[in-house]
Amino acid sequence: MIDQARRLVVVSNRLPLVLSPGADGGLVSKPGSGGLVTALLPVLRDRGGVWVGWPGIADHTAEVEAALDRSAKKAGYRLAPVALSAEDQAGFYHGFSNEVLWPLFHDLQSLCNFDPSYWRSYCEVNHHYAQVVLAEARPDDFIWAHDYQLLLLAAELRRAGFTAPLAFFLHIPFPPLDIYLKLPWRFTLLRALLEYDLIGFQTLRDHRNFIQCVRALMPDAHITHRTRRVDLPDRRGVSIGVFPIGIDAAAFQRQARSAGVTAAANALRAELPQREVILGVDRLDYTKGIPLRLEAFRLALRQYPELQEHVTLIQVVVPSRDDIPQYRNLKTRIEQLVGEINGEFTRPGGWVPIHYVYRSVDRLDLIAYYRAAQIALVSPLKDGMNLVAKEFCACSVHGDGVLILSEFAGAAAQMQNGALLVNPYDIEGMANAIHQACTMPHAERQARMKRLRQGVSRQDVFRWVNTFLEAAIARDLDAFPLPPDYVPSAEAEQAYWDTAFAE
Repeated sequence: MIDQARRLVVVSNRLPLVLSPGADGGLVSKPGSGGLVTALLPVLRDRGGVWVGWPGIADHTAEVEAALDRSAKKAGYRLAPVALSAEDQAGFYHGFSNEVLWPLFHDLQSLCNFDPSYWRSYCEVNHHYAQVVLAEARPDDFIWAHDYQLLLLAAELRRAGFTAPLAFFLHIPFPPLDIYLKLPWRFTLLRALLEYDLIGFQTLRDHRNFIQCVRALMPDAHITHRTRRVDLPDRRGVSIGVFPIGIDAAAFQRQARSAGVTAAANALRAELPQREVILGVDRLDYTKGIPLRLEAFRLALRQYPELQEHVTLIQVVVPSRDDIPQYRNLKTRIEQLVGEINGEFTRPGGWVPIHYVYRSVDRLDLIAYYRAAQIALVSPLKDGMNLVAKEFCACSVHGDGVLILSEFAGAAAQMQNGALLVNPYDIEGMANAIHQACTMPHAERQARMKRLRQGVSRQDVFRWVNTFLEAAIARDLDAFPLPPDYVPSAEAEQAYWDTAFAE
């Protein structure tokens, strides 16, 4: 059981709600989204605690505090805002977090902007977060920090004399040594990360990359217990674990069967009768591989003419950072490809091969897309986990959907026995996988999806939370090597990463 005596303090870049100016001049509060919010809110309600993060608005006023207090009373735990100026957000979030760490940790170092001012801002803002934690936390609290924006938080807290247990979970990949070495501040960042008591990764690949970096850059480190513990001279030992995140599968399944979603999905299918509907859902980001996916779809239509007029790709792109030139250029490239492909293949009878949706989609509309699609095409160049793949499987309530999944998604090792794995850089291979999915016998579809749905349901987001907290409090990762129903076993995942890319 999780130790109920400790209060939980969650620290993330943003609070689980977003404040924004309302039409009447006041503040409007909107709930946050995502698996982290879904998983941790019930824990905080049950145990009590604090969530520390940025409230989504630059001005920190009494009105902001009042709005957060009102929300906290309803939620049953405290919301502690970190005040960040527009300059802080520019240097810390848009700068170091998303122009250095994001591309570097996704193996796209050529896109990094190693501006020294970004690093200074990153250090300063991590200090701001630490000051809020110090003001809110009690000596017996358990602090759980999240993601790449807060790699320095533990070092800032330890420097201030904070001794309570500190844990960290990285939601994105951790890069291999040869890529991590490109970071000018590699020693400082690695030593700061090792100030946590427990560091959790999504996959064994990320765990292995991290240990490789520690071995190469910190020769005084002693790694024990099958690489699950790092000891440094005159410092506490650090436990290292693998905790693949899941989704609230039961909620997705329940909503997918609801009358409203069923009606919306039926309406979508009625607009595309007798067609195989392929779905892509992505935030606008260069790591998602959307242009290569569109090229593969075009090649599939050329190589397999029988697919023409019988298959439709719905590509949903959720706006993100489109004020940044790189992202604007990506949006333009996607729209050009959609126009080219539709121009080449659209037929007078009304068939349009790609339906392109560029907007934010609410949860129920997204689930309706999942229900309407027979095939999901999930082809990131690299992902920490990729929850879209799991959400599609949870919503495939008829059990006959097909998942085409990038082998560079963290979810690939868990879902390899049901998905069609593809190399997102291999356009011909993806085109062949699209044809295979469209022509797959119904019995094979059902068998594959049954395995996928069972795995997604067993390893849900609540199991992830419990397993992480139990491991953090026990500090004995041999007792918690992987979540109990992890799919596949640790040995199977290790074999996957050892052999998946062999010639």
